[in-house]
Amino acid sequence: MHATFGVEEEFIFLDRETLRPADVAAPLFARLHEDPEWSATTHKEFLASQIEHASPVFDTLGGALPVLSGFRRLVADEAERVGVLAASIGTPPDTLAFPSITHDERYQRIVRDMAGLIADHQMSGLHVHVGIPDREAGVIALNTARPWLPLLTAISGNSPFWRGYDTGYESWRTVQLRRWPTAGSPPRFRDANDYDRRIRRLLGIGGMTDLALIAWNIRLSEHLPTIEFRMADAQLTAEDTLLVAALCRALVRHAIETDGRDIEETDVAPELLSAAVLHSAHAGLRAQVYDPVLGELADARSVLDRLFALVGPQLEAEGDLEVTAELVARLTQLGTGAARQRSAFLRGGGERLGRLFQTTIAGGPTEWAA
Repeated sequence: MHATFGVEEEFIFLDRETLRPADVAAPLFARLHEDPEWSATTHKEFLASQIEHASPVFDTLGGALPVLSGFRRLVADEAERVGVLAASIGTPPDTLAFPSITHDERYQRIVRDMAGLIADHQMSGLHVHVGIPDREAGVIALNTARPWLPLLTAISGNSPFWRGYDTGYESWRTVQLRRWPTAGSPPRFRDANDYDRRIRRLLGIGGMTDLALIAWNIRLSEHLPTIEFRMADAQLTAEDTLLVAALCRALVRHAIETDGRDIEETDVAPELLSAAVLHSAHAGLRAQVYDPVLGELADARSVLDRLFALVGPQLEAEGDLEVTAELVARLTQLGTGAARQRSAFLRGGGERLGRLFQTTIAGGPTEWAA
């Protein structure tokens, strides 16, 4: 039986010349929301330049790819119609001093509560939801997965540019999010009661007015029977998204099937995990990544191979082993989204970067999705 999963992908509209956010999301959302095929999965987002696709529930990668690609093509077509670019990236290459916010009372309250933080809160993420039988299983999965967050961050970096310059980081979005009151990686929890007690103690502190504002890299959903991975930048292509989803799903299934047997072996202190995630946000797959089994930095590819071997039985059980191996090989060949962005910019500046956004957001489904 397949473990279910779904993804939330945030897309941003950009001015073609400046690559700054273009505040055109409201009319485009209205058009997409009227389409019966997409109305249930099209959502407004925090920025007036963003739109979100909250996917249906999937049980296979092959079934997910055409849906994700279809929505991306629709977004790209709508952007083309109004003369802007649609991009799937963690941060826009350039921005204004303060973003335009979607007209929504909750969003306006967040701006009031968070004040100056919002100036730099111009980012798009990929959130992967994996189905869990209950919250106890979710805490086991969370405790098992958290030591692998440095690797998952390294794989998914796609935000090297910010305010017109190269930050030197693969995921500048990760750096920006660390200002949030509950950003970064969660602590280890004893059980579901411990998790629920501790998150509720956060309410009312630092602008945390509701549980949905808890922005840990991984958390339990409060409205779905899922565990949610939030460390990833929005990914250039649908295939990039599905590689992240496949690894997250396999890691959760491994944790539940083994009843968290790896937790003690790979557990990492909060301060070390925090530093390791920031290390990955900086270096990506270009250098070393924290290896939770060795308890130290190691060659990025060897750590990726270690995770792949760990969850190999789960990937095989889902029918994902061959496809995920193909996607890992593709990642190794092409590099992360951040690496591809840098390469495009070095070859042709902002024009070449914009062309990369345009060609990657809506690439067609590959053969294995048929």
